Amino acid sequence: MCSLFDVSPFELLCLLHFCRNKRGQVVGTRGGFRGCTIWLTGLSGAGKTTLSFALEEFLVSQDIPSYSLDGDNIRHGLNQNLGFSSVDREENIRRVAEVAKLFADAGLVCITSFISPFAKDREEARKIHAAAGLPFFEIFVHASLEVCEGRDVKGLYKKARSGEIKGFTGIDSLYESPEASDLVLKTGELTVNECIDQVLELLREQNIVPSGKLEEVNDLFVPENKRSLAVADAAILPTIHITKLDLEWVQVLSEGWASPLKGFMREREFLQVLHFGTLLDDVAINLTVPIVLPVSTETKQKMDGCAAIALVYQGVRIAILRKPEFYEHRKEERCARQWGTTCPQHPYIKMVMEGGDWLVGGDLEVLERIRWNDGLDKYRLTPLELKQKFKDMKADAIFAFQLRNPVHNGHALLMQDTKRRLLERGYKTPVLLLHPLGGWTKDDDVPLAWRMKQHAAVLEDGVLDPASTIVAIFPSPMMYAGPTEVQWHCRARMIAGANFYIVGRDPAGMPHPETKKDLYEPTHGGKVLTMAPGLTSVEIIPFRVAAYNLTKRAMDFYDKER
Repeated sequence: MCSLFDVSPFELLCLLHFCRNKRGQVVGTRGGFRGCTIWLTGLSGAGKTTLSFALEEFLVSQDIPSYSLDGDNIRHGLNQNLGFSSVDREENIRRVAEVAKLFADAGLVCITSFISPFAKDREEARKIHAAAGLPFFEIFVHASLEVCEGRDVKGLYKKARSGEIKGFTGIDSLYESPEASDLVLKTGELTVNECIDQVLELLREQNIVPSGKLEEVNDLFVPENKRSLAVADAAILPTIHITKLDLEWVQVLSEGWASPLKGFMREREFLQVLHFGTLLDDVAINLTVPIVLPVSTETKQKMDGCAAIALVYQGVRIAILRKPEFYEHRKEERCARQWGTTCPQHPYIKMVMEGGDWLVGGDLEVLERIRWNDGLDKYRLTPLELKQKFKDMKADAIFAFQLRNPVHNGHALLMQDTKRRLLERGYKTPVLLLHPLGGWTKDDDVPLAWRMKQHAAVLEDGVLDPASTIVAIFPSPMMYAGPTEVQWHCRARMIAGANFYIVGRDPAGMPHPETKKDLYEPTHGGKVLTMAPGLTSVEIIPFRVAAYNLTKRAMDFYDKER
């Protein structure tokens, strides 16, 4: 009888491959095994540790497990018995390479930030990974000695030049620059984010991280140099006439709020969102609301088999839907899962039930930007435009607040307090994104035009600081789907660059149409956001009850102990 231990090297290799694939399914999210080592090398002060932790923070926010190794967590633990002789330095790097290999084999992206000045030691680290069949990327973090000395917050270069420190790399000990590194990052010329983008591009090319990242905005507008051809194409295509609600969703998709969607959901995407609250191809991405285009049975029968269809609103061809896919619109099931109720008096459910019995998905090419010509288009900023504004303002913290009603004193206090707390945490330029929802709302909600006037008055009166506030309109329709919908609201702001999100009481909620009680438990929206998969790059600021304090004669947060 053959023993489990009587296996050939080939069989061992197959077993190892199987184990890594299984770990890839368990560690983090879908997408397979991502284990590798990113070896950052360069002079002290070049920016290795800064880049290491920034890269780790980004990868973890994308549900890609990663871990940084540097002098603080290696020299003071595993390598505390090593000094700075040439032999000990060599052994230090060897041990780091062995530990990094184990992290990589466990399925993590391991990021090391060590000077590692000698080419032979770095080559040995590469060989250790190659022998284990693990990817290894040497990245030269390049900055001139002058730049590094200028960043010398610990005063090490000064001590080395005065002779207090002997054998300091770059001063009286040689640094052997890599001759064939996988990437060179010139940190004296590039920002941290620009460097991270270059590393991510390398990792995408090597299939370590998915192509496209969560915060990447994919707008669906036809490029200007191809627009004439697309307009001519749309003019001869069969047409589907869409509603105002459909057009609002076209705007949402076209501006990139639902990235990485390339159009209305096909059945595969619809089922993933309906059952899992995520898009699961390549990597899990939080998306909790179906973005779909309902059509009638008659339309389905006419258009089935077409390679492309023009979408028409009020006689104007708005977009082209390519490679359309028709599938059944199981309305009751959708409503039960999306809203947790099928009550026909719920305003959005009513529209779903009265809509088409089929859904059509496909790739969307939008001919030009959606304009409503209501005097408010200047506030309808796309995610890319908002990101540019934040950059121009040099914002280091962006906190977003969505509302579908006028700002009241409790809202204002919460936004003021959030800014104060961010400043106390060390942020220099926190910026508020006051982001009212601008799509369809139920009849008894305050109309958008009046809300925008009130928001302008709040800024004019100095209740909120106009110098650190951007007022813009979020084009999504309101679905009143409670905790399910609030994840969509949060993720869309994350797409636009927000890293803090203020959640109110009973977000996206409403009274039950029949019982008049809250359709959703008022605190569940905030609680769900703190646990939602795929929203880890945004910090949730919870709602706090505010009331008028008679003693202070001002609004204050409610404290039941007082």
